[in-house]
Amino acid sequence: MKIYILYLLLGALLSGCGRSYSSHVLEDVIRENPQLQEVLKRYEADTLKLRAAEFLIMNLPYYYSFEGEQVEHYRKQFELFGTGLYTPGEVQDSIRKLYGHINLSSSTFKSDMELTPDFLIDNIEWAFKVREEQPWGKYVPFDDFCEYVLPYRIADEPLKPWREKVYNAFNPILDSVRALPEAQDPLFVSRVLIDSISRIKFHFTGQFEKGPHVGPDLVDWHSGNCRETADMLIYIFRALGIPCGCDYMPLRGDANVAHFWNFILDKDGESYYMYENGVIDPVRKYWGIKSKIYRQTFSRNEAVVQGMRKEMEAVPLSLRFPNFIDVTRLYSGKYARVLNIPREKLFHEVPEEEVVYLCSPMWMDWLPMAWAHPAGNDVSFADVEGGVIFRLCIYDKDGRLVPVSDPFVFDRGTGGVHYFEASDETEEIKLLNKYHQFIEPFAQRMVGGVFEGSNRADFLQKDTLYAVLEPPVRLYSIINLNNAKSYRYVRYIGPENGHCNISEVAFYETPAGTSALRGRVIGTSNGTNGDGGHDYLNVYDGDPYTSFDYYQPTGGWSGLDLGRPYPIRKIIFTPRNRDNYVRKGDVYELFYSSQGEWISIGKQLPPSDSLLYTVPKGALLYLKNHTRGSDERIFEYDEGKQRYW
Repeated sequence: MKIYILYLLLGALLSGCGRSYSSHVLEDVIRENPQLQEVLKRYEADTLKLRAAEFLIMNLPYYYSFEGEQVEHYRKQFELFGTGLYTPGEVQDSIRKLYGHINLSSSTFKSDMELTPDFLIDNIEWAFKVREEQPWGKYVPFDDFCEYVLPYRIADEPLKPWREKVYNAFNPILDSVRALPEAQDPLFVSRVLIDSISRIKFHFTGQFEKGPHVGPDLVDWHSGNCRETADMLIYIFRALGIPCGCDYMPLRGDANVAHFWNFILDKDGESYYMYENGVIDPVRKYWGIKSKIYRQTFSRNEAVVQGMRKEMEAVPLSLRFPNFIDVTRLYSGKYARVLNIPREKLFHEVPEEEVVYLCSPMWMDWLPMAWAHPAGNDVSFADVEGGVIFRLCIYDKDGRLVPVSDPFVFDRGTGGVHYFEASDETEEIKLLNKYHQFIEPFAQRMVGGVFEGSNRADFLQKDTLYAVLEPPVRLYSIINLNNAKSYRYVRYIGPENGHCNISEVAFYETPAGTSALRGRVIGTSNGTNGDGGHDYLNVYDGDPYTSFDYYQPTGGWSGLDLGRPYPIRKIIFTPRNRDNYVRKGDVYELFYSSQGEWISIGKQLPPSDSLLYTVPKGALLYLKNHTRGSDERIFEYDEGKQRYW
């Protein structure tokens, strides 16, 4: 292990395989594995293949695989889920029964320094085969070919040959367009290819434990989360000679998780982002809330390491071995600005040789997104898009990340900086949830929905009792009505494209009533459609955490036949949700940020679906549920509402 880390700290390694290399790096790698000299000898008469071979060999020290039974058990989850026969929970239960709990820490480490010449030669031959035979091949610059077509692996997946099998499976898709003049552009053929791939059912889940990359079997299994989706497409596109890779956010700008997606390059080297559902658009149209966006490369970005100017042991692993480049400006355009934080805003003096990290929030922790050295009166970070909460941190001598500034938001429109500084002045706040509801579409999907009453079972004659005009913000929304008429049939009908997403409805005869009217549940059933767990019957089962999700986007409704007409004077309803509203009887604790620490304001057991706290004005807040759940997010209290970041 030590010798491989030594190679990671060797001198300058440039990012494009069309450029000259430091010969002593290549010599050191060959000295460690003399067999690799066979690869260089094979291509000594072919300039391009020799440069490609050197590129791969010089980067071998940066790569490894995790192997062993536990890795295979981990991979088995994706194989089983990819059959479409089981839920993620059923897959995990099955794996536990067969193998026990997965313990990836017992896996073995195998460096790519041990690769055989035959493995590298096979990879090089297939990469050059598609480069030479495909009409778009000669329009891919050689540096892009090396970074985004040539690599034999993506990250730390178990190694196996994959190019021939994937090529044979997907190359025929392009037979109908290969002779067209437009086929000289990788963008054109990418759109043809993704159109076919989008018809393949990808089984998506984020429930599996994070582990090593799954590998090229994903092309057959097509299951996992956004990282696995991106990996699957990389194998397919690279097998056909199309420059493709992965762009990612280490943390989404509005959530606690990373996000991965694909990019492809057109014949002019312009970048397009891509999803497996058929979307290919210029990166400037990317929709996500951004902190920093990076592009995975096969070669290490030596400029990052060289610029640290300090002992590598104090640098986080994500930056110590940085196989990426910053592409935030490609996505953000004019909104990618220089962020300047005055040194006077730091908690204490930070010397210029110190590395200061720009960090984004992840639950109650902070994760480095970028780094810089203090210089003059500021700490400056290039190419930062606003609209995201940050704070500055350093690593102490024990390797702990220590905040050195208050949290702040970098305004996307003006470039101004607002700091969240806890004031001595306090205010009383009402809390309704612990995670922003709008990261999922359920609450928004109720806007335009209508509660109706009728005395006909077919609702051909009906009255509107209440129309939902804005997304509900709490677990139970209470609507008092002045309606004097009586109705035998009542229902909620979802708006256009809303899938009738609702969890619970209760109709009352009087405004003060505590017992909901009962009746026979009626509505539009999913039948054999959907997942079987989100049918219209859930709306009246008394459980706010079961819900209706109609299999058609429009036309779904759920109601009651009350048996005889009743006046309807009150409605209480709950939107479909992921159990992030305040729940009666759970133990909650509220924290505020001050001088780099999370300060507790105390625990509460709410008697209803809200919490009341007194907090310092201007502080960044965090509400933790100690009883259940994991979705929690920083927020501020602004104009009487929780505003999540």
